[in-house]
Amino acid sequence: MLTLLHLAFFRYYPAQPANLYFALFTLGSGLQNLGILGQKAMAFSTPVPGLLLQFVTDFLLTGAYLWAVRALYALFGFRPGWLYKGLWLGFGVMVALKLYGSETVAYAFISVFLAAIVELLHLTGRALRQRQRGAWIIGAGFAVTLLLIVGMLVIIAVGTLLKAPNSSLAAGDVLSVLLPLVLYLSPALGISLFLAREFALDAVLLQVKLGEVERLSAQTLAQEQDKQALLANQNETLEQQVAQRTQELQGSLTRLQATQAQLVQAEKMAGLGELTAGIAHEIQNPLNFVNNFAEVSAELVGELAEEQQRPARDPALEAELLGDLKQNLGKISHHGQRAASIVRGMLEHSRASTGERTPSDLNALCDEYLRLAYHGLRAKDKAFNAALSTDFAPDLPAVNVVGPDIGRVLLNLLTNAFYAVRQRQRAGEAGYAPRVGVSTRRVGGQVEIRVADNGTGMPAAVQAKIFQPFFTTKPTGEGTGLGLSLSHDIIAQGHGGTLGVESREGEGTEFVIFLPI
Repeated sequence: MLTLLHLAFFRYYPAQPANLYFALFTLGSGLQNLGILGQKAMAFSTPVPGLLLQFVTDFLLTGAYLWAVRALYALFGFRPGWLYKGLWLGFGVMVALKLYGSETVAYAFISVFLAAIVELLHLTGRALRQRQRGAWIIGAGFAVTLLLIVGMLVIIAVGTLLKAPNSSLAAGDVLSVLLPLVLYLSPALGISLFLAREFALDAVLLQVKLGEVERLSAQTLAQEQDKQALLANQNETLEQQVAQRTQELQGSLTRLQATQAQLVQAEKMAGLGELTAGIAHEIQNPLNFVNNFAEVSAELVGELAEEQQRPARDPALEAELLGDLKQNLGKISHHGQRAASIVRGMLEHSRASTGERTPSDLNALCDEYLRLAYHGLRAKDKAFNAALSTDFAPDLPAVNVVGPDIGRVLLNLLTNAFYAVRQRQRAGEAGYAPRVGVSTRRVGGQVEIRVADNGTGMPAAVQAKIFQPFFTTKPTGEGTGLGLSLSHDIIAQGHGGTLGVESREGEGTEFVIFLPI
């Protein structure tokens, strides 16, 4: 019954293996008691089976107590050590001795059995010293076992003396059967009571913990509800604050966009001022030619009129005068067209870009804006001079670009280049000769434009921020910090190209433009 009970416990609660070990203990003990009864029944009639049954009962008793030791290890949480392994080794030696028919098997059985009893008592005492819960119950069971072993020895001795000669069953025989039953049941019942008590205590503890969990759950639920209400209030406050800040930021953004538009327009006007200064210088040359040839032509007309009024006219002289006059008119027309072309360029640059792309000659644009930027700086500083160099690819194809926008980019880059060489020249470096150059070439499906100077150059920290809006290295009042930013946007966003910079401090700077063909 105890075997079935604890096997059921192990089946439904495998986390406690002590139930399995204890079931093996009770099973071995029960079978051993049945073996004792069988042994008494056939001991005199069939001696050989009786001896075999005696070995089986010894085998069951010893194995049962080894499982009892293992059960106590599991109950008290002790780790089986070398002594437990030695018990099973002794058990194996006992079986081997019996199989080989050794006469010492009885001593081996007694040794292993007594060693198991000692280990059981040791484990119980150890648990009692550690004050483990309920260890006294198992200790009481083994105490009864020890008392009964002593009592059995006394009763067997007394029964032998009092046995009646003609009695079929003496009192000693009865006690010799009943006392072993109590002997085996005492530790078994002790361990069963211990397990039952542990189960009951665990159940009570679970009930207490369940009540605590329910209390904590209710408390947590109340706290969560309070937290949700607080979060709802905070969210509402945050939404109001966000709406207010969004409105403020929207107003700031509107003002910033308006300011940025004004700065962009100011940058365009600054660029237009630079261009106008250069154009004023450029347009002066064709106008001087027009004025000079007009004066000369007027003199030639006067000479021709005088010659025609003479009585003796010289046809050869008249023809020569007419030829010179025609040549002068051609020069006047040529330089007038040149002045008109410059004026058209100025008008195209000054008015807002329509964004319409047209096939453009980049070589001509680069050459024109190189001279305009140079003369624009010379209009401010007559003493400034620089060597201009061009390296234009003769087979460069026309590129669809927005001409005025590319002109603004070139003007910004070239103005910065002339500013850099002028600053280095002002530093008074011995043997320094300012030089600015523009080159073009075709690279695969792109056109490359390089604007190079041998000016002051830029450190790496400045190069990293050179295209940021409002970043400038010029003194206050000399730059807005939008020129290169706008140039980068025109090339990258407006034309799908790239604008980069290569510079070494104290040696010069080179801006590189790539435009798709």
